[in-house]
Amino acid sequence: MPEGRTILYVSEDNEFMEAAKKAAEELSLDEKHRTGAVVVKSGKILGAGANGAKFHQIIGCVRKFINAPTGEWYAICPGCSPKEHAEQTALRGSRKTHSVVEIEGSDLYLWGHWWCCESCWKAMIDANVKNVFLSEGAYEKFNGGRK
Repeated sequence: MPEGRTILYVSEDNEFMEAAKKAAEELSLDEKHRTGAVVVKSGKILGAGANGAKFHQIIGCVRKFINAPTGEWYAICPGCSPKEHAEQTALRGSRKTHSVVEIEGSDLYLWGHWWCCESCWKAMIDANVKNVFLSEGAYEKFNGGRK
């Protein structure tokens, strides 16, 4: 986790966490591990995104076939670019209709995962995202038993 950053937690029934879950259900291209995110500022959703790439729909995830550790070995799966993670697709979705200045100071709500990778943290820091929220119990719910 980047220095000076923390992850905050909200209940699954938080309206923005529910919106992130809806983004995962409706937009994710990874049927086995749907993840969604929304970018929020001043109580308004600026954009939504979800994980996955068309490659996963056709071939599947090479990393999952070999049980790669989470957050590692992205290079072996052409569909696992961090640019296709929910956090980064939500930021891109926000930029489609909002300026960089409008996005600054926003919060990001992530459903379907229990952490953010280094590349996503960098993208969120570059976009001046203020807070990152996960759902309470995310590690237990979405980790699939991995340590």
